[in-house]
Amino acid sequence: MTLLVPAPDSVDVQPPAASDVPPRPGLVARLSAEALGTLIVVVAGLGVPLFTIPQSSPLPAALAAGLALTAAMLAVGYVSGGHFNPAVTVGNAIAGRIRLADAAAYIGAQLVGAVLGAVALYGVLRTVPTINDSQGAFATVAAGFGEHSIIQVPMAGVLLVEVLGTALLVAIFLATTARRNPARAAAPFAVGLTTAMLLQLGQALGNVPFNPARATASAIFSGPDALGQLWLFWVAPVVGAAIAGLVFRGFVQSARTSDPATAAVTGQPTAQPTAQSDGELTEADADGADFDDAGLADVTATTASASAAPAGNDEARSFFDRKGGK
Repeated sequence: MTLLVPAPDSVDVQPPAASDVPPRPGLVARLSAEALGTLIVVVAGLGVPLFTIPQSSPLPAALAAGLALTAAMLAVGYVSGGHFNPAVTVGNAIAGRIRLADAAAYIGAQLVGAVLGAVALYGVLRTVPTINDSQGAFATVAAGFGEHSIIQVPMAGVLLVEVLGTALLVAIFLATTARRNPARAAAPFAVGLTTAMLLQLGQALGNVPFNPARATASAIFSGPDALGQLWLFWVAPVVGAAIAGLVFRGFVQSARTSDPATAAVTGQPTAQPTAQSDGELTEADADGADFDDAGLADVTATTASASAAPAGNDEARSFFDRKGGK
């Protein structure tokens, strides 16, 4: 005789406990990662052209900067989000991925890392006996326009290139780190290759860096001329980053509200984004993903939190449960 064993009410896999989700790193850890990553970017991005002739062979310097950025994002990007560029931080802040106070702290950490990298390179230059003018050597890699540009590009031309290039860079960062992007794990490679491509163009025009921290690092040791033109290499990238951040934010909001039928089938909410007390979008509402404060997706935490979603949202199950309770 076979005994009938009652079937279990549910065969769903138990979600992981909340303690299984790795906690978000603290602000000090994130700032340290941003400073270290920016130092790596500056040492490679300025060091290679300092000891070579980038005008005759710009590809090695551009590739070195792009590869350094990729390596830094892979190494510590999971801690801070892998900005290493004040323009990228501004774009993330406008897109609603990072709080304004944290964004300001990020930019400060990036400047510290960039200056430390420039100090290290300046110390190396002072030890080279064949280089008598360290300031002049730094001037060859400093960003500039007009008479300080390699091919005498006027201010308007450099401004346009900086705005356009930075907007493209920030847009690629925001798009490739989005949770809905199935290839977001390749974001460091996409951002690094984009940086290398843009720097090869920028070097031909006037060492346009598309990174205010790097521009500041090179200008500090290049003399008053570079410092006098430094303002453009802050204003233009911020404008480009703001454009990319606003466009990305608009696309995200329209995507969340434009297709209610699909959202109803998939069970995703179509509510408007929630505003924080300081007027920013929450990180989850900013692009429908669980981002860390910096914007680079934490794949492990996102997967765990998705698995932990309660099953009570199943309308059919709720209906039959109510029927059975009568």
